[in-house]
Amino acid sequence: MYERTYTTSCGDIHYWVNTTAEQDRLQLVFLPGLTADHRLFDKQIEFFEGRFPVFVWDAPGHAASWPFTFSFNLFDKARWLDEILIQEGFDQPVMIGQSMGGYVGQAYAQLFPGKLSGFVSIDSAPLQREYVTAAEIWMLKRMEPVYRHYPWKSLLKTGTNGVATTEYGRSLMRSIMMTYDGDQDRYARISGHGFRMLAEAMEADLPYEIKCPALLICGEKDHAGSCIRYNKAWHKKTGIPIEWIKEAGHNSNTDAPVMVNHLIEKLILSIL
Repeated sequence: MYERTYTTSCGDIHYWVNTTAEQDRLQLVFLPGLTADHRLFDKQIEFFEGRFPVFVWDAPGHAASWPFTFSFNLFDKARWLDEILIQEGFDQPVMIGQSMGGYVGQAYAQLFPGKLSGFVSIDSAPLQREYVTAAEIWMLKRMEPVYRHYPWKSLLKTGTNGVATTEYGRSLMRSIMMTYDGDQDRYARISGHGFRMLAEAMEADLPYEIKCPALLICGEKDHAGSCIRYNKAWHKKTGIPIEWIKEAGHNSNTDAPVMVNHLIEKLILSIL
């Protein structure tokens, strides 16, 4: 993987890409969740690199993509992603988004209908307004103070044990969270801004239709918010196939990488 940067009006985005592959008709775009960084998809990159062109980033404001001004919204994020993908020659992307990464993928589908060749949601949820309550949107807009005043040691424990069930998954997330050790204010700003722009995208009440082959993946022990409830409703309303990952938490791609890799591969092969 080769690290590169893309300059925006708010700061530089760092991303990793490898376009050398056995098959390049489809390209895989991995989008980590809120506060996570590119390492979240290490097991997926290891599996797919060399077989398909692969991309993963540190989302704006996260990890290496810092300093960054928090004046952007979810659609700006999707536009920057599109500009990077065009630059790298990713013309038939399959987007694999975990949690917030899945929301970015849906915003991308809204802005650039017809560009996506495939979409995989990993422990994410639908972006349509109809799935969330007014109370949930109200809370999303007011999360920053919670993260700012929560004791860091407790936040570190909750942020690792609460999203993964395996030793690998928890250890990885702890390592990722330690990027912000000593700078809880930055962690709170990233989290608060992420939830606010998510709420605003929901309030926009757009269709966010997924018109390409798609798959929903969710850990059976995903206790992050109402993720399980959202995914059940998403599957029921849209008919998008869903796979429940046994014993996995919110970061099911780190708790059960072999199974998740197999499911992603199966979708890709069905598209080819």
